[in-house]
Amino acid sequence: MVYMGHKLVVLAFFCIHALVLFPRVVHGDTISSCSQTPYPEICNSFVGSQPIGTLDETQFLPFRQSAIQVTMAQAQQAHMLMSAMDLSSFDERAKSAWDDCLELYEDTVNQLNRSLGSNNPTSMADAQTWLSAAITNQQTCHNGFIDFDLSSHIQSLPIMLSNVTKLLSNSLAINKAAASSSTSLSTEQTRSRRLLAKGFPEWVSAADRKLLQSSRAASKADVVVAQDGSGNYKTISEAVAASVKRRSGTKRFVIYVKKGVYKENVEIKRSMKNLMFIGDGIDATIVTGNKNVQDGSTTFRSATFAVSGSGFIAQDMTFENTAGPQKHQAVALRSGSDFSVFYSCSFKGYQDTLYVYSQRQFYRNCDIYGTQDFIFGDAVAVLQNCNIYVRKPMSNQKNTVTAQGRTDPNENTGIVIHNSRVTAASDLGSIKTYLGRPWKKYSRTVFMKSSLDSLIDPAGWLPWSGNFALSTLYYGEYMNTGRGAGTGGRVKWPGYHIIRSATEAGKFSVGNFLAGDSWIPGTGVPFTSGL
Repeated sequence: MVYMGHKLVVLAFFCIHALVLFPRVVHGDTISSCSQTPYPEICNSFVGSQPIGTLDETQFLPFRQSAIQVTMAQAQQAHMLMSAMDLSSFDERAKSAWDDCLELYEDTVNQLNRSLGSNNPTSMADAQTWLSAAITNQQTCHNGFIDFDLSSHIQSLPIMLSNVTKLLSNSLAINKAAASSSTSLSTEQTRSRRLLAKGFPEWVSAADRKLLQSSRAASKADVVVAQDGSGNYKTISEAVAASVKRRSGTKRFVIYVKKGVYKENVEIKRSMKNLMFIGDGIDATIVTGNKNVQDGSTTFRSATFAVSGSGFIAQDMTFENTAGPQKHQAVALRSGSDFSVFYSCSFKGYQDTLYVYSQRQFYRNCDIYGTQDFIFGDAVAVLQNCNIYVRKPMSNQKNTVTAQGRTDPNENTGIVIHNSRVTAASDLGSIKTYLGRPWKKYSRTVFMKSSLDSLIDPAGWLPWSGNFALSTLYYGEYMNTGRGAGTGGRVKWPGYHIIRSATEAGKFSVGNFLAGDSWIPGTGVPFTSGL
């Protein structure tokens, strides 16, 4: 591989560079820097400082900046080495997974750069989300190869990738400690929790709120998509491309998609911020595709509709993947959009329908259909007042509603299902169904005040593999109702919790867990901030 010739030189350069800029602080005969990070040795090698517990704010913030700066430098170098790899031994599937990695490392550098500019308690809470997203990117890079049973190819990737992963974990721990030292609130509770009279959190602007509340919102669209030629464009992708040229500044750009079935794969890139899609209603405006892992797409790349640009809003639309259960992983919608909102939308698929990939996301009055792991990912995601319909899987499968992907205990991520209903689709039959299983070691999922129909197995939750993650996960249930809500026969895992305290449950409310009071109101989507 091309990168092998540069590896030692690059690592030596960055070690020297880090030690010159961020020298170790020695106490007596021992180096006590980085002692409270998950990977103290690699932290000492690249950053070095005093123990976290002994630093005051004036010392801690430079230490935090140093840690993130070094991590970003390593991520940039990893991206460069990845770009220069010799792919002559890779088949098309391996190249597809490599392509994911290239995009994901570019995004990781972006998330680290955003985090560097966050030096007050509120923005450090934001950084916890962005650093969590960067960690998710690392795992997803590997997942692409795993999708195709090409794990051996991971050994071909630049060796320094493992350094980046560990440095990210350290940066996440340091940022969390820095945020905690600057405020008495936790990093998941730093934003205003003020309940607004009209039921919208603060992060939704007044203009967006008016758009979502207006019955004439479509008439105010910047462009119109219509298959019959009555709009500006006949395809959604054309309208998205046009938005880049026609919009000005950060003003929200509204695309009205008239009723019809749009057979296309749509991607909203990271640079495309503050886009809003309005359809003519669930099952009226439909975006459909059938990409899947069996036919050569990674799970990440199989999405019919994929969005990365922050501030994305969709209303009154259906997103579907028609590949079917026999094709395994096939995503209808993937969102890595920070502060994204989906209101009165439907997501239809089988395995891996709704990929809540990363960052802060809110779903209200939505319908989600699927079979196995069909609400999955590593976002800070809350689904409120939604209908979750469980479909018939393959004959040898059990249904699992969620598969949350938290890999680091300091990530602020999780899936919360609040005031929703889990019920059987018309074709389910008597297939065993579970609320979730732990995709990753620190998987975190909570069902609160939701109706769970009789399709839910008394055990409630399903292991992923043996005892994996059963003591490190956090699965919770609070005041659910219905024939499937009884907790008497639930699993006895150390990480499973029957939540009895409103205070404990309140940690997972929109206002606290999602900091929703600070950003949802501007979108105009109704929501409940508390329990």
